[in-house]
Amino acid sequence: MGQALTGQISLEKGRGYMGTYRLMRVNLSERRVSQEEIDREAILKFGGGRGLGACYLFNEVAPGTDPLGADNKVIFAIGPLAGTGALAASRWMVITKSPLTNTYFRSVGGADFGARMRLAGFDLVIVEGAAAEPVYLSVHDGRGEILGAGDLWGKDTRACEAILRERHGKGASVACIGPAAEKGVRYGVVMSGGRCAGRGGTGTVLASKNLKAIVIEAEGKAAVANPEEFRQLVQEQTELTKTAPPYSRFSEAGTTTLQDALNVTGMFPTRNFREGSLDGWERVSGSAYAALKVKNTTCYGCIVHCGNIFEAKDDPYAGVSSEGPDYETINMFTGGTACTDIGATVMADRICDDFGLDTISAGGAIAFAFELFEKGILTERDTNGLRLEYGNAEAMIELLRMIAERRGLGYVLGEGVRRAVAEIGKESARYAMHIKGLEMPAYEPRAAKWHGLSMVTSNIGGSHCIGYAYQEVLNVPVPRAVDRFSENGNADVVKFNQDSTAMYETGILCVFSPMLGMMRPPLFARLMAAATGIQEFSDPGCLMVMGERIYTLERLFNVRDGLSRQDDAYPERFTAEPLLKAGPAEGQVIRNIDGMLDEYYQVRGWDQRGVPTRGKLAELGLELENGRLCFG
Repeated sequence: MGQALTGQISLEKGRGYMGTYRLMRVNLSERRVSQEEIDREAILKFGGGRGLGACYLFNEVAPGTDPLGADNKVIFAIGPLAGTGALAASRWMVITKSPLTNTYFRSVGGADFGARMRLAGFDLVIVEGAAAEPVYLSVHDGRGEILGAGDLWGKDTRACEAILRERHGKGASVACIGPAAEKGVRYGVVMSGGRCAGRGGTGTVLASKNLKAIVIEAEGKAAVANPEEFRQLVQEQTELTKTAPPYSRFSEAGTTTLQDALNVTGMFPTRNFREGSLDGWERVSGSAYAALKVKNTTCYGCIVHCGNIFEAKDDPYAGVSSEGPDYETINMFTGGTACTDIGATVMADRICDDFGLDTISAGGAIAFAFELFEKGILTERDTNGLRLEYGNAEAMIELLRMIAERRGLGYVLGEGVRRAVAEIGKESARYAMHIKGLEMPAYEPRAAKWHGLSMVTSNIGGSHCIGYAYQEVLNVPVPRAVDRFSENGNADVVKFNQDSTAMYETGILCVFSPMLGMMRPPLFARLMAAATGIQEFSDPGCLMVMGERIYTLERLFNVRDGLSRQDDAYPERFTAEPLLKAGPAEGQVIRNIDGMLDEYYQVRGWDQRGVPTRGKLAELGLELENGRLCFG
């Protein structure tokens, strides 16, 4: 059996928040709901949130499991700070094996679903098996009930949420999937309150299980172990947030001004990652979106209210509104297609939210198709008459609808660009911008090379949020400044970004809070300790080791499914084609990816295949027995 961690942590029953950590297990095949206490050593090693979810997924989903088969599992996770009054800490996470990447996956959502899950008394909800017909899970009075969802199947996400709130009360919180996931689009999302767990096809896995939604009825405020200390720490967090230099601007605009800076620095991917800036970007600038703004929105327990509802003013999209787009969506429906019709971006965001589509993967698939059309690999015969010409907003919107409804070329693109290559052929692989099957986000890696390395080595594929390099993107010198064009000497910063993200996601804390100076590791550690009663959590060093342990375990999940160094790779474009129209990043290319990987693996304590060594596993207390984590 596994050895206890050095400096073993004691957890007094009744002292931890809510007295204990609990999970709800939902077996859809047997239509059975049960409750379990979470293993105490798992709590000590993985903290909560992302860590516990990764732990349970590793132990319960065997290598070779089909992501869309009944043996895959979907884990909804929250952290110890959810629903407590801590700011930006009531987020929720969906953890599963992805049908898009065939890897471990975690995707994060906002609004109030995480807080309601805490108030209902559960840290994890594990969904397993598959129902014979559409169902949804109702959680109320500390118990779960599986109910029929035949009348909800086929409804868009807005309609589904509205119906379930009418049925269960206006205070109920709903997380649901849309028609795109039901039709098998591999990047279907889980929507809740205008926010989503948006990447990797988490919603598509739920659809494969015939689970339309989870609705939670719960009120009140979550208990913490040390209420007075916790209250004082939240006051400290509030003051830190309000005095952070980016607070006012970010509170007003969210991420919708980031395109202004990234077009200047050459980081704004354009024409399917050929260029680093967009001609006419001023028409989709932060000030242009401010002119469309209706109001701000916020997640539970957050004073920043960085969300925005926008309404298009000009035909043909006049009157269309959406909670968004944010920066990623702005880029995906402007840069990839060289389209600067701001109303079209609002329309695209609305379609994705209603149908339950990941805006990054959908936008990446459309950018792929536009370049194939330019190259003559796709013709009007393939596109049902659409002329996929740069700047053609109407063609972009129609192709997005085709993806959501799985019509024609949209069916192929709904498989993701990696699988679409197999269907299209004709050298299309050269133009498929993905890492491990996940379409790449709105950051040009040749203009921010260590941010790029984080995406290459990400356990979930091409994601910017698994280890955001704010040192390069935002010029924040923590833990130190980084030369964004260098190709050696900064792998330790990549590791720091990835491990600290995993650490904060034991919370589960919003990624923007530490990035913008609104949270610091010592304060986060004291909040975790005051919430749980586990005093060793008050040591930020302990929590950083926990972050490394989580990241390494996620890598192990992928390694045992056959992933290795060859999967930590860029599309050829980034190592062979100089970046164009990119200002200070003009002409940049990634020349030394092998050297960067060697440095990264050495810093991590992995071998040169990208596999964690036995010594590193022992150091982190990751003891395996018959391929499973074991606890003493």
